[in-house]
Amino acid sequence: MELKDYQQKVLDDLEKYLEYVQKTGKYNKAFNQYWEDRIGAYNPLDGSGMKPYKDNVPGAPHVCIKVPTSGGKTFIACNALRTVFNAFDTSMPKVVVWLVPWSNLLQQTIDRLNDPEHPYNQKLNSLFNHRVQIYNKEQVQTGANFNPTVVQDQLSIIVMSFASLRARNKEDRKAYQMNGQLATFAEQYKDRSHLMEDTDDTALINVIRSYSPVVVVDESHNAESDLSVDMLKGLNPSLILDLTATPRENSNIVSLVPAKELKRNNMVKLPVIVYNHHDKTEVINSALHLQRKLELKAEEEEKDGGKYIRPIVLFQAQPKTKDDNTTFEKIKKQLLDVGIAEEQIKIKTANIDELKGVELMSRECPVRYIITINALKEGWDCPFAYILASLADKSSAVDVEQILGRVLRQPYVMKHRAFQLNVSYVLTASAKFNETLQNIVEGLQASGFSENDYRKKDLMTEADREEWRNKTIDQELFPERQEEESPDEDIDTSRISLPQDEEVSTQDTVIAEIEKLAEEQNREMEAELQNESEEEDDGYLLKEMGMEEKRYRMLEAHREKAKALKLPQFILEVPNSDIFGTGEELLNRESLLKNFPLSKEDTKIDFDRVSADMYKVDIEKEDQYAPRFKKIENDLLREPIAQYILAKPKESQIKDISNELVKQVGDMYPIPEQEIRQYVERVISAFDQEQLRDILARKYSYAQKLKEKIRQLSDAYAERMFEELVKIKKVKTKPHWSFRDTISPTSLGSSISKSLYERETRMNGFETDVATEIAGMSNIVFWHKNMERGKSFAINGFKSNHYPDFILMTKKGNIIILETKGDDRDNTDSESKVRLGNQWENLAGDEYFYFMVFDKTSIAGAYEWRKAKEMIGKL
Repeated sequence: MELKDYQQKVLDDLEKYLEYVQKTGKYNKAFNQYWEDRIGAYNPLDGSGMKPYKDNVPGAPHVCIKVPTSGGKTFIACNALRTVFNAFDTSMPKVVVWLVPWSNLLQQTIDRLNDPEHPYNQKLNSLFNHRVQIYNKEQVQTGANFNPTVVQDQLSIIVMSFASLRARNKEDRKAYQMNGQLATFAEQYKDRSHLMEDTDDTALINVIRSYSPVVVVDESHNAESDLSVDMLKGLNPSLILDLTATPRENSNIVSLVPAKELKRNNMVKLPVIVYNHHDKTEVINSALHLQRKLELKAEEEEKDGGKYIRPIVLFQAQPKTKDDNTTFEKIKKQLLDVGIAEEQIKIKTANIDELKGVELMSRECPVRYIITINALKEGWDCPFAYILASLADKSSAVDVEQILGRVLRQPYVMKHRAFQLNVSYVLTASAKFNETLQNIVEGLQASGFSENDYRKKDLMTEADREEWRNKTIDQELFPERQEEESPDEDIDTSRISLPQDEEVSTQDTVIAEIEKLAEEQNREMEAELQNESEEEDDGYLLKEMGMEEKRYRMLEAHREKAKALKLPQFILEVPNSDIFGTGEELLNRESLLKNFPLSKEDTKIDFDRVSADMYKVDIEKEDQYAPRFKKIENDLLREPIAQYILAKPKESQIKDISNELVKQVGDMYPIPEQEIRQYVERVISAFDQEQLRDILARKYSYAQKLKEKIRQLSDAYAERMFEELVKIKKVKTKPHWSFRDTISPTSLGSSISKSLYERETRMNGFETDVATEIAGMSNIVFWHKNMERGKSFAINGFKSNHYPDFILMTKKGNIIILETKGDDRDNTDSESKVRLGNQWENLAGDEYFYFMVFDKTSIAGAYEWRKAKEMIGKL
């Protein structure tokens, strides 16, 4: 199971934040600077920008990842552990406390992390060289394969519930009691600063505290109380990573996933089709017929090579009291009365759990109907759940907030050919339908989605509502005339039919109408996604965080000319079978590095100037904002690290040291990790013992040198491949990129005449000077400050998307792409960009021009600004 693009972006965001931590040395300053550079500085007057860091647990970075329900946040967390531990000295034990809010989620998490067949387990073992151990609380308390020796050499994940750590009465918690089976840990303590007051050295909590663990908090919105914060502080963490679809006000969000990315990647069944019937009898009838219709579609797909799906209906009952089981027992009886086999029906409530031990996705499982109540906590999950059928009284606004997320997950994370299998369904019979819709919105929001993700159809007429209101008034005025009612007495089983296959396909008009609505709305949502580029600017960040996105329109004076333009980008000719017969795709760096033989490239690297720094975990009490991990020099730490690895045979030393370096180098997509590993082994294979010892003392600096060399080699290879493809005309340019009607810069630049939009994005000093002079040129129609991200214009090629600074249009219709460089900029990067830009100019057409300009100096292929301005004035 590989990461989706949006999941990889989350990891990139986390890595970037940790880089800011290392750079600034302060985790609060790092957070503030990270967001300021991304969406602009925080303005307390209008609320724009990200609010400053909230120091909830002093002494440790505490950050949050926002991922909607079904977005794979647990899989993201498994991958994030390597990202996090890459920021630590790799010799330090890798201990993780993984916290979950409920007992059912606790066991589910342990089972999945432990299961060799599950992607979570497979990914962890892949990332940590099969040195992974998952523990529950009982195993660590008894020392079951849990001792200082094994912890030193593996990733140790201790999965615990909130309740096991945050109860107020510490005497009742075994984690805080003396534990002789953990005495070997106490013997290893280097100091006693981590010990809790009035707690024995051997207590599990002190063992955990001694390792300053990374803490993962699943469903972290449930860990906001003072008691929960005390729980986190008590673990003495080095870093806390929150996972949630709904971050609270005091969360420090470092990355968030837009809900639409889940639909784009076939993670969820959206939109939700909400259909309001006249009464509960119709709800049951529609649920049975719709389930059969979906199952027939699934069977057709499976015959054509699709995967097995058995659509499930979730019947939502609402008892009068929490102890009253009458309602869901009656629903079961009614389903049995119309001919549903008992083995197909299960009840799942707080007190009855007939799903325990049932593999709902197994082909042998007969379950098609699950009856539950309101508060179905997170933890129960099956992507075969398609239909939520509420059997609340007509007088109730259907409360679906706790349960809606159970029908959103898309089976097998793939788009199914039948559109009916790509959406989910909510069937109701509520006279308070508007309130029901609000509850659905809240349910979607609780899962990280929005009101834009459902579509509705209401069969209940105003006459129906008036009849209900009159009946309600009559009951209130003359209660003595009313007989005691059961919530389900208005269900008429004589009107409920067990669907026949031919009947489902031809006769059920209600199902046909639901189907039509599903088809229209699914097509509409998919069209919206197709019309949007996968590369977004950071405007979505503002929306997702509830901030107002300020958009600036294209000026009418320039609209006609600007909208007529399509700027050329590089296109690669590919075999038709690769992309469904189109024969071409936008060129990208991944295509150019497809066969990059890194392991066979030259290994000449100058390590003589490697700086003497490394990572160390260190508690700095004098400054609570200093991270517990940072680069330092410390000769005392090097010798034990060296002894540990250098005691092995030379061949094992090379492999172990290479492994350490590859971890530090990190992901260099699209270069496979195995290629990087083989290359690193070649580089260090000729090193003597002193050189190997030096690597162990200064892994970070050696890794940076290696990373720099690999970038140089891959850049050179990508450029060679690019030139070859241009030469044989497999790469050419084609009109592709268009200006948008509006832009949403996070920070505004100076107001300068002739700009394309009402306002342009911020510019540095030299860029502002250039824009001002451009505006004063008589031949310029408009200029635009290109934003270096997302939907902005990029020259795609052997560089990873070169975003030039300005786009200009002259009165003769010439288009000028302008890249500005301060005289202090690194010339290596500039030289490759100018080669790419000039090649783009050669292939784009006679009306397109590329200029790289410097203030006073220049490089080959570029110009001094004064000279470039003179040339631009003639175009």
